[in-house]
This record gives sequence, C-alpha cells and structure tokens, in this order.
Amino acid sequence: MTSRPNPLPCRKNIFPKKSLTRMDYAAAVAYLTGHERLGIKFGLENIGRLVEALEHPEHDWRSILVAGTNGKGSTAALLESILRAAGHRTGRYTSPHLLRLEERIMAEGKSISPEELAAVVEKVRRVTAELRQTKKLLTEPTFFELTTACAFEFFRRKRIQVAVIEVGMGGRWDATNVVPASLTAVTNIGFDHERFLGRTLAAIAAEKAATIKPGRPVVTSVREPEPLAVIRSEAARHGSPLFEVPRDVRARSKEVGGGQWVRLETPEAVYPELFLPLVGAHQVENLSLAVRMAELMSHLGLETTREAVRSGVRSVVWEGRLERIEGAPALTIDAAHNPMGAAALARYLEAHPHPHRVLLYGVMRDKQSRKMLDLLLPHVRHLIVTRPPSPRAQDPESVAGHAARQGFSSQAVSSPELALASARRLAGKTGEIVVAGSIFLAGEVKRLLLLENENRH
Repeated sequence: MTSRPNPLPCRKNIFPKKSLTRMDYAAAVAYLTGHERLGIKFGLENIGRLVEALEHPEHDWRSILVAGTNGKGSTAALLESILRAAGHRTGRYTSPHLLRLEERIMAEGKSISPEELAAVVEKVRRVTAELRQTKKLLTEPTFFELTTACAFEFFRRKRIQVAVIEVGMGGRWDATNVVPASLTAVTNIGFDHERFLGRTLAAIAAEKAATIKPGRPVVTSVREPEPLAVIRSEAARHGSPLFEVPRDVRARSKEVGGGQWVRLETPEAVYPELFLPLVGAHQVENLSLAVRMAELMSHLGLETTREAVRSGVRSVVWEGRLERIEGAPALTIDAAHNPMGAAALARYLEAHPHPHRVLLYGVMRDKQSRKMLDLLLPHVRHLIVTRPPSPRAQDPESVAGHAARQGFSSQAVSSPELALASARRLAGKTGEIVVAGSIFLAGEVKRLLLLENENRH
C-alpha cells in the first residue's frame, strides 16, 4: 500500500550536504562512549531538558514503546519490519548493539550512517554544552541519554512517520519514556537488574508498566498472575485499553530450515502462513505480540494489511538471537543474559539435542550466573568460560569453578578469541558450539567470525 501522509508536521531534512570525514565519525563515537563511565542514572530531567533544547523532535513523529524483560528487541524489529512493509516511513531504536553503535538507530530499515551519526552527535553535543553552561543541566547526561537524544533528532531529520522504540532498562525513569507513545507494549516480566528495579515480579512490573500513557492502548504478553495484576491495575488507573496476547491470540508453529512457519489467529484476522526467520517458541510469542500491535496501530491511523504482515515478518533481521552459523563445528549464538533468557535457550537446546555440544559462556558481574548455568549445563557436554569485552565482566575462574564443583567439565580461558579456539577443539568438526551469557560476548564472537571471513578472502 502507499504511504500515508505524516500525521504530525516535519521539518526539512537538514543533514549537511558535505560529507564528514572519518575523524568526525570517530570523534562522535568517542564523545558518546566517553559518557559510559557515568553508568546508569534514573530520572527524566536530563533527557527532558535535552529534547526541549532540541525543540522536541519526539513530537514530530508517532512513537511506540516496547518495554519488558526479554524479547523487546525482537518484538521491535518485527513490528518495525511490518510497518515498513505496509508503506510507512519507520524508525527503530534498540539497545544494546552487537557490533557497531549505528545498529541502535535505524530509519526505513537502514542503520544511521557514520556521516549522519556525526551530524546529530555534533548537534546534541552543542546543545548539551549550552545547557551545562547555563546550568540548566546540573549533571552530565549519560551515554544512554545522549544516544536517545541523537536517535530522536535523527528521526526528525529523516522525516519518519513512526518510531518503534525499545525501552532500555525498567521504564519509569528510562530516557525513552519521554515520548508521547501512541501504543505501549510489555513483552514479559522476569528477574533482571533487581538492584535497580526491585526484587519481586510485582515491583519489576510496576517499573515496566510506568510506560503506559493515559488513554493510550497497551498490549502485553505477560502470563504470570502477579505481574499481570500490576499491569491490569496500571492500565485501569490510566484509562488505557489493555489487550492480552495470551488470551487473544492463538499460535501454531512448525520449525523448518532457517526459521519456522507460524499460523496466527487474532481477534481481527487469521494469518495461515507466516514464515518467521527466527527460531524458538519465545519468538512465536514475540511475533504474536508484534502482529497484535500492528493491528492496533491500524485503528490509530497507521494501516497494515495481511500481505504487509506476511512480507514484514519474512524479511525481518535480528542477529544474535539463536542465530545459527553453519560450519565445522556449527555455532549457535544467543544473547541470553538472564534467567528468563537462559530458560528460553535451554528449552530450545532440549528440543534439539546434540551429543557434542560445547557452551562458550561469559557473563556480567551483576547477573544471576549460577542460575543461568544450572539451566544450560544439562544440555551441553563441556563448558568454556571467558571474559566478555566489558569492564562489568565476571571473572571466568569463579564461573568455571562453580561448574567444576558440580563435577562438570569446564575451563576458564582469558580471551574470547582463545576461548573460541578451545571450544572448536572440544566440539570437533561434527560438534556444536553455543555462545551465551552476554550480548557483549555474542557481539565479540560475531566480530571474530567476520575477521576470519575477511582474512580468508
């Protein structure tokens, strides 16, 4: 179908005509990543001041927020692909990235270019400096606040109609929560970031549900009674219509090479043959949520068709999620980094047993590493633990020691490169390596594989 007119006013595309140099791009990335040292900071004051100084780019396009514990990125990728297939000019903002920072910010299916990134970072840097000088910003913005502001400015310059935005951590005080979302989704609720979000499912659900906007619809995949009760209560309090996917959508799937065929029945349509190029039962749940969201957005002026759903689902790309890379041995790379993600991976491994499977594992210090390992170890023969490329990485020796005390074959290896080589030797040519524990490790292994491929050619 043809693209509908943008329901909100857009400014002209104001990217500079002259190409910026590589040094400009390097300086932009250095500026953003230099703020990672500030860590996590809750609150909307900084991002509120930033978007105000940028003349509120988040008001120039419609927005959809995707909150939850796991599956946010997959759901956002699926929904954006469907909306784009329907002819709408789309943006997508997700985090973190696997290989390059530009992966986080996309317009019409393409990552922000180095030149475009440099241009929006320069604008945000200048605005930040002015706010600091006039003491309208009392603290330096974090990496995530700055990157979010850059994404919003980029979307305005690209004149998109709708942005699908993955909430970073929590929801209530997440920088993404300044957008006036037309629709909010909550994928699921599990234990992660308990230090910041609370140590009960109800407390975590309250933080996620704080993304619900008054009078705007909310759709959720949550099944567990405790967090679902919180979401229902918050939706009622805001006068927001609530749509529950487990109650409303019926799904059947059959795995095939490179993905799975899915049949969906929603209250509005039947989709008899959707090819989903992502594997795992949890991805069927994410698909059900994304399709339901697309249907609801049709009622809000962004129309989709069954053919757009079919085409958008088929063409979705979301790397590092049960991503299979054939070889001798084969690799399966997954970004599972918390107990809920590890449980989903374990279910997949149980359904696809392999006699010579090696787990290449690396985890952050603030994660429930032992609980994750207890879920994964029954499905592998050997464990290789390494240190992901992050200052928050957990010591490999302590992780391997936990497995060894249970009588499991395990070893600690200092670097991902050496760990990958060790895992290949243990797996042999007919074996399989599963990479899990951290998105930082998943990204590093993908980087190593790309380097190997470049060297072969």
